[in-house]
Amino acid sequence: MLKVFTVACSVASLVSFLLAVRHLHFAQHTMSSESPAVHAARAALASIDLTNYDPEQSRLMDEKCILVDEQDNAIGAMDKKTCHLMENINKGLLHRAFSAFVFRPSDGKLLLQQRAAEKITFPDMWTNTCCSHPLDDFEQEKIENDQLGVRIAASRKLEHELGIPQSQTPIDEFQYLTKIHYLAPSNGMWGEHEVDYILFLTADVTVMPNKNEIQDYKYVDKAELQAMFNDSSNSFTPWFKLIARDFLFGWWDTLLERKGYDGRVYAKTLTGVADGSKVVKMV
Repeated sequence: MLKVFTVACSVASLVSFLLAVRHLHFAQHTMSSESPAVHAARAALASIDLTNYDPEQSRLMDEKCILVDEQDNAIGAMDKKTCHLMENINKGLLHRAFSAFVFRPSDGKLLLQQRAAEKITFPDMWTNTCCSHPLDDFEQEKIENDQLGVRIAASRKLEHELGIPQSQTPIDEFQYLTKIHYLAPSNGMWGEHEVDYILFLTADVTVMPNKNEIQDYKYVDKAELQAMFNDSSNSFTPWFKLIARDFLFGWWDTLLERKGYDGRVYAKTLTGVADGSKVVKMV
């Protein structure tokens, strides 16, 4: 009986040992195959003092962005300050964002904004109507089905930055096109590294700008925007230039070509013009 018991214990010990080895091997493989974004998310630090920046913009840096990997899988959350430091971006730290483009239905002109001088990243630059982040702070903005979270965030930020009532930007009217992965330094210390959802909206909107967010705005047609790009006195956000270079003008043409019988443009006519199932890598 003792001999049988000893053998049984030995077999059990051997099985436990083999399982432990297998588990260790799996753990090592998982760690070694972690994406740079995941690895950076685990090790990110934020130690920069914001007291010399605009108080309101500094406060907003405490909001929590949604961290993602290169395939846009959510992997956690981190404050905006940490997410936008080049020290962490260079380690692969990546977060989710959106770029909203609002067009006037009657003539198809695009609403641009010029970022305020108070902005910590990319101050004074012209850009698309609104570019910001869905936040981990709001449960609804973490919903991924049908890009619901970024649509909700876009409506919220259009009101915050441009004073556009959310009743004028219904979330089901945003047309999602695709998402891009890009990286852009701002001024050495700060930068962007985002998976950026591109949203089009056609709507008549009332603009009451938040001067802490934007210093100017204007509607432009394609020719007017191209003239702005050609004028060296203008500066533009890097994501806007990338989107304009590779996507915007072609989609804009299609939007204008598909006017309704009433002569107005509708963002929903762009359904299917882009493959939104994958992240377009632009880094």
